[in-house]
Amino acid sequence: MESASQDINLNSPNKGLLSDAMTDVPVDSAASARTSAPEGLTVAEEEELRAELAKVEEEIGTLRQVLAAKERHCGELKRKLGLTPLDGLKQNLSKSWHDVQVSNAYKKTQETLSQAGQKTSAALSNVGSVISRKLGDMRNSATFKSFEDRVGTIKSRVVGSRENSTDGLHSPSGTGDKPPQDNAPF
Repeated sequence: MESASQDINLNSPNKGLLSDAMTDVPVDSAASARTSAPEGLTVAEEEELRAELAKVEEEIGTLRQVLAAKERHCGELKRKLGLTPLDGLKQNLSKSWHDVQVSNAYKKTQETLSQAGQKTSAALSNVGSVISRKLGDMRNSATFKSFEDRVGTIKSRVVGSRENSTDGLHSPSGTGDKPPQDNAPF
């Protein structure tokens, strides 16, 4: 490869083939000399495994370069289309919320909460009926009737004394006993 920023075409007939610059991976001979061959491996098997390891590491490097090139290309396309990261986030959130709503767990939870709401509503309705019945029973009790009679007596005395006190007052309109007429259009 001539430059690290050069795009790698995955549709190329040469894909998977590495250039000369990529195949020259330095191997630390001091490190390999320091480590002894693991038990059960011959020197030839160890060399074969090291060669395979170097090849896999080289492929990983190539794939990283391909991924970086694809990410740059993706970014350029999004920029040309006017897509912002916020648009992508909105789209991802919208899709995720839709996925949650169609999930079995969400549907079961929604159904359970709906049933709980209906049961709660029924229970509160029953509580309201019980309270109304108890208040009705209390109103029909002797103690409440006695209290109601006393309040009625006090009310009649207050209202009666008010009516008696207004008999002696003269109307400001001078019409005597007739109430003033309201000539307002409404």
